Amino acid sequence: MATDYHAKLYAEELLKRGPSDHVESLTAILMDSQVDLNPHQVDAALFAFRSPLSKGVILADEVGLGKTIEAGIVLSQKWAERKRKILIILPSNLRKQWQQELWDKFGLPTQILETKNFNKSMKCGHKNPFENDEIVICSYQFAKNKSDFVRRVHWDLVVIDEAHRLRNVYKPSNVIARELKSALEGCPKLLLTATPLQNSLLELYGLVSFIDEMVFGDKKSFQEQFVRLSPGSNFDDLKHRLQPICKRTLRRQVTEYIRFTERIAQTQEFIPTKEEKQLYEMVSTYLQRPNLYALPPSQRSLMTLVLRKLLASSTFAIAGALDSLIKKLEKQLDCSSKRKKDSDEEFIEEIGNDFETLGELEEEIESDLDDEPALNDYDREAILEEIQELKVFYDRAVLITNNAKGKSLLQALSIGFEKINELGGAQKAIIFTESKRTQNYLVQLLSENGYIDDIVLFNGDNNDPKSTQIYNNWKKQNEGSDKITGLRSADIRAALVDHFREDAKIMIATEAASEGINLQFCSLVVNYDLPWNPQRIEQRIGRCHRYGQKYDVVVVNFINKENAADQRVYQLLSEKFRLFNGVFGASDEVLGAIESGVDFEKRIAEIYQQCRTSDEIQTSFDQLQQELSVEIDENMQTTRQKLLENFDNEVTEKLKVYNKQTNLCLNKYEVLLWELTKYMLYGMADFNDSQMSFTLHESIQDDSGKEIPTGLYFLKRGNQSGHCYRINNPLAQWILDEVEKIDLPKAAIVFDYTNSGKNIAILDPVIGKSGTLIASKMAIESLDKEEHIILAGICDDETKLDADQARRLFNLPGIVKQNTNTETEIDESVIANVYEIQKQEILTQIDARNEKYFDEEMDKLTRWADDKRKSLKGTMKDIESEKTKLNAEIRSGVSFQEKVQIQKQLRALEKKYDDAWREYDEDARKIDKQKESFLDEVEAKLVQEIREEKLFVIRWEVV
Repeated sequence: MATDYHAKLYAEELLKRGPSDHVESLTAILMDSQVDLNPHQVDAALFAFRSPLSKGVILADEVGLGKTIEAGIVLSQKWAERKRKILIILPSNLRKQWQQELWDKFGLPTQILETKNFNKSMKCGHKNPFENDEIVICSYQFAKNKSDFVRRVHWDLVVIDEAHRLRNVYKPSNVIARELKSALEGCPKLLLTATPLQNSLLELYGLVSFIDEMVFGDKKSFQEQFVRLSPGSNFDDLKHRLQPICKRTLRRQVTEYIRFTERIAQTQEFIPTKEEKQLYEMVSTYLQRPNLYALPPSQRSLMTLVLRKLLASSTFAIAGALDSLIKKLEKQLDCSSKRKKDSDEEFIEEIGNDFETLGELEEEIESDLDDEPALNDYDREAILEEIQELKVFYDRAVLITNNAKGKSLLQALSIGFEKINELGGAQKAIIFTESKRTQNYLVQLLSENGYIDDIVLFNGDNNDPKSTQIYNNWKKQNEGSDKITGLRSADIRAALVDHFREDAKIMIATEAASEGINLQFCSLVVNYDLPWNPQRIEQRIGRCHRYGQKYDVVVVNFINKENAADQRVYQLLSEKFRLFNGVFGASDEVLGAIESGVDFEKRIAEIYQQCRTSDEIQTSFDQLQQELSVEIDENMQTTRQKLLENFDNEVTEKLKVYNKQTNLCLNKYEVLLWELTKYMLYGMADFNDSQMSFTLHESIQDDSGKEIPTGLYFLKRGNQSGHCYRINNPLAQWILDEVEKIDLPKAAIVFDYTNSGKNIAILDPVIGKSGTLIASKMAIESLDKEEHIILAGICDDETKLDADQARRLFNLPGIVKQNTNTETEIDESVIANVYEIQKQEILTQIDARNEKYFDEEMDKLTRWADDKRKSLKGTMKDIESEKTKLNAEIRSGVSFQEKVQIQKQLRALEKKYDDAWREYDEDARKIDKQKESFLDEVEAKLVQEIREEKLFVIRWEVV
């Protein structure tokens, strides 16, 4: 049986803030997360917290190792510390995925900020929508466009995903990176990228300087010291500087914890019908015209790309788009500029309703020109002709009710299901299309061919009748459980995934399903429409081919045998990007080289636009492939390994330590929470120790009057219907609050070892003994904040209890002795010395840790100062070299006139040298001042503020 004193100690242990360099500091976060964390992810999170003097870090794990999870741990810790001014900047196509994962796995509330809701917030009187109660998520382009608003917020943390986009920040042409660097100056940053080094060591300089300008002196000194190094050079100094700021783990180093299955590619060839081919050629030729009224220059690049994708998707998709073009042109004949603008917006909205990623492309592909001039009579006549032409295309499209690619899907599914049956996987397939109209066609096609009861849809709306019914049934089944978040968009996604897992055989999905959902129970991916963006394909396949997948994943792709460009696109994606075969999918180097992938899509679209013969197509793709080979410089591989990777055995041993520490801490804290809950809910709940679950049958209200739900709660993760019980659960928070209210006077406690049924060898020496014990919480704030629970105990025979013995006493059941005058019997002075020794041990450890952080920063600062001086001296050295060359020319016997001109040049160089010397002298003093300023800043932080709170004092006895 526990006591109020047990409860107090357990609660304080659960709530204390541990040292930033130990797994214990993250235990509460790890307990609350809904993901089985791997040791490399814990290691990465601790790396991000390792030094309180750090301005940020780069987490550069290879693709597939969960950098989002690593960031989620860091974000959760900041959130728990009430540091909630948090910004996440990433490619627009990853926004929803991040939002979903942070909510599902860590319960972190986020808001995606984009133009529409930003403007709405401003109209509602919000001066800065970035000032938010939730974590703000936005795209690179949006953050750059709203940089004035971004810089007004004092961010506690800024996370930047796909951060290799910033690696050329030192170049004036990289406008986005430079603007973001300026807007985020002084904010702590967490950069995530699988490709921190692609083609040049200067990229490392760019990324690191985005976080901390003082790791390297300046671009010139970096170039002189490091860029000219060959792959065989000694990189020790550069690696030494990178180690505190950049962390990289490889997939091969974590195979002990993560099992990676294979990808197996299958192609499904099809031959379009004569009618389909004629329609394709007519629309393609139309799109290749230099001038189109339906696609004015401001929209040309974007809409041509989209229309070509819809043309390749299905006749149903292009028919809908042609109808929208016709309506747009008809409205355009109304010459009012407002009416034209409205028609443009309606057209974009209509196309976006079908092609859901239009908005993301629109953000990445900026308009080419401003609004067009008013129409004249010639324009109006030409528009009428264009409308008639489009109507011919439309009529042809709607007459084609069967697509050759659709018919071949039936064969592809049959072959695919047979293959995954051989591999042992479940009979589940996800079919991806880029068009909702094509999605509806596939529903009809498969329903008419034996799959009518096996289909579930997934798109950006999820508002069709069947999806709504699935959602309503799901809500009833999970009523009263934590599965229901109350957010329809999140809950309906969960409902559709659950239905696919448990009941359906086929999910027909748009790009909305390529982000933020886990389909590891499915091992057949069908790319009915193949995106041109390799990162989108990787996202799609990654829904199934991911950590936790037990079977090899079959990837089916469709190839139009009549289309040379389609065939070359597939060849490029398959052979150059290696997307469809192997264990790891697309390589980091390739995905990093193409940035967001949108520019790559534009290049593909240009080939379709400009090439009219098969030879032209082949030549253009050969050139594109050659360009990719240049971008993906394999000579950098050796350099990358030397600078960014640690030895496998070194990493393996480290991860083993973290794996052990994490499990020990989690087990310890779960036991504390379980025992505390059993004690505080005694008589209010029924407990099942074997399953670590309990049923709360008595209603409870928290201090705000909010009702805490009754029903089943479970501590261990699983698929139970009920409430996931963690420290941040409202019930656990209520318990912790109630413990805080308990008054703990001095008392005498008898700990029963004999009847406990436990074997705690460390307590054997104190059986039959008694003594005094004090429990105190000590909070220390200097460079960092941390809390320690001190348990100082002594026996009556003056034998000291060590800290572990004192803690283990509270693993035993105890009884508070009644009718004892403990207030007068307890003499705290007998344990004062024991308490002071423990306190000083903790403070000594903190001092040693702070000294290490200080030394690292001073080393960084000293190297930075040396770099700056070298750079300044280098300028003077260059001038000296020029003077030497000119003097040599004079001695070589030049004419008198030439001597005069050379002397003028020498005088100019002398002046330039004097100016450089003065600049060197001034900058040297500035460097010294900056060092002094840093020392003053650190000295101020090193002043320790110590607060001690006595928790309780007891007389103890072990029987």
